[in-house]
Amino acid sequence: MTELLDLFVHLDEHLAQLANDHGRWVYLTLFVIVFCETGLVVTPFLPGDSLLFAVGALSGAGVLDIRIGTIVLFVAAILGDTVNYWIGKWAGVQLLRRFPRLVKPHHLARTHQFFERYGGKTIVLARFVPIVRTIAPFVAGMGVMTYSRFMFFNLIGAVLWVGLIVPAGYFFGSIPVVKANFELVILGIIGISVLPILIESWRARRSANNSAA
Repeated sequence: MTELLDLFVHLDEHLAQLANDHGRWVYLTLFVIVFCETGLVVTPFLPGDSLLFAVGALSGAGVLDIRIGTIVLFVAAILGDTVNYWIGKWAGVQLLRRFPRLVKPHHLARTHQFFERYGGKTIVLARFVPIVRTIAPFVAGMGVMTYSRFMFFNLIGAVLWVGLIVPAGYFFGSIPVVKANFELVILGIIGISVLPILIESWRARRSANNSAA
């Protein structure tokens, strides 16, 4: 747990070290992390928003190439969601029955709530919500959405997700106060990302309490 927290908080240091040690192979690492975070329901804990911001910030500092980084992250995000969709379509129900702990029930229920509330737009909105971002394509593949409709929202979501957060890191990551407090900025991004989940959880509990009353 300590190592995972260190990975989240010191993404800039880890990425910079990888870039210095392995050159352009760092982009393969970025691809694998984003692909797994979006494509495998068992890895929602991997960095997402904070990783994109760190890539932008390091690109602004000249450590990474923002063009290569953006393309790699975009492709990884698209392919990750696509693979996750087909896993859900081909084996979603069987996996949940055989491995009931594969996806936590409350995470699955929260994702269903997103689909009920936002419909197809859930795939776009989920890009900015940790955990839901990982589970939404899986649920869509289980029968919530046709593949053509899913891919439409998948493309839009990936463009917005990568296209907003990476440039934000590029332009704001080089500001002295941001550079001096990068750990706090990353924690802030994680906090903002988790906020929708907390709001949904609060609303669900409030609704349940009102129903019980």
